[in-house]
Amino acid sequence: MLHPSKLPHNTTIFSKMTALANQQGAINLAQGFPNFLSSEKLMELVNGYMHKGMNQYAPMAGVMALRERISEKYEGIYGVKYDVETEITVTAGGTQAIYTAIAALVHAGDEVILFEPAYDCYAPAVVLHGGIVVPVTLKSPDFKIDWETVKQKITSRTRLIMINTPHNPSGTVLNADDLHYLEKLTEGTDIIIISDEVYEHIIFDGQQHESILRYPNLVERSLVIYSFGKTYHNTGWKLGYVLAPEKLMQEFRSIHQYLVFSVNTPMQYALADFMEDKSEYESIYSFYQQKRDLFLQALNKSRFTFTPASGTYFQLLDYSKINDKKDMEFADELTIKFKVASIPLSPFYSTPTDHKVLRFCFAKTDETIIKAAEILCGI
Repeated sequence: MLHPSKLPHNTTIFSKMTALANQQGAINLAQGFPNFLSSEKLMELVNGYMHKGMNQYAPMAGVMALRERISEKYEGIYGVKYDVETEITVTAGGTQAIYTAIAALVHAGDEVILFEPAYDCYAPAVVLHGGIVVPVTLKSPDFKIDWETVKQKITSRTRLIMINTPHNPSGTVLNADDLHYLEKLTEGTDIIIISDEVYEHIIFDGQQHESILRYPNLVERSLVIYSFGKTYHNTGWKLGYVLAPEKLMQEFRSIHQYLVFSVNTPMQYALADFMEDKSEYESIYSFYQQKRDLFLQALNKSRFTFTPASGTYFQLLDYSKINDKKDMEFADELTIKFKVASIPLSPFYSTPTDHKVLRFCFAKTDETIIKAAEILCGI
């Protein structure tokens, strides 16, 4: 007889809404991926390395040339030096990095503080490894952290605090005060931080990305997670990386080596070359701000209300002036009746929460953005 499921949950909301969008022939603004090509130069580099024979296993930690470019990048931006041998690991995307970090660090009974709405891969990984999820709800509608609440949630069993900035799904960002509070709360403790910064370059309106890497006292206790897919418009390549002090990275690699061992070799060589041109990631914010602004301008005559996203390529739209349906129900209706797919926010909470808000992805061609907005304006 089979044992009960270790994770008795439904399919992720992303799979559900994308499947519904495909079934209904709807414009898919649900799952977060671009519908335009990655750089032609980058794709040619991958093809070139395939033909050069770089098609076998890469080193477990990643191709050295790529780790060197990563180290140089963050030393240049933040002045923090990560050792290419012991403190950088290339992963099969951000999600694998997050899962591996949790698997490496969480023991049965450990408490993990995370902020809701939380990206949906966080909590299941904690539960699978015997940890206890301690949710802190971000204050709607601005989705800010109440650090006094966080302070009250910390106990002797707190093992991890997980942060995400720019934040998916809300599109908000942490500021310097937030990181200073985090410094104070963790000072003198053994608490480890997992910082999900996969949207690091997608931040708008002249704001600065407040990375963990700006704060030396946080760097020493943190695993920081990044994604090539988000930066270079190729989420299907599933390539990311982790930065961490040597002792934490040893723990991470102890699991990584058995989970995936190593990841796509020719793509790593290609990315190492491509990263030499800093403008390719330094200009991403303006590229996506144009798309955010186009989407919001096109929605001016709609009945949806919104606060412009501060980061990521997601925009929350409040539909409370349209109807009072539950967000899951209205997301289904939008997809089936109006042919525009979105993501409801309620699945990102551990307890029933419905702000009458849906998340829309604007990492699309301008034509797609305008077409979707025209439909939404007609509701």
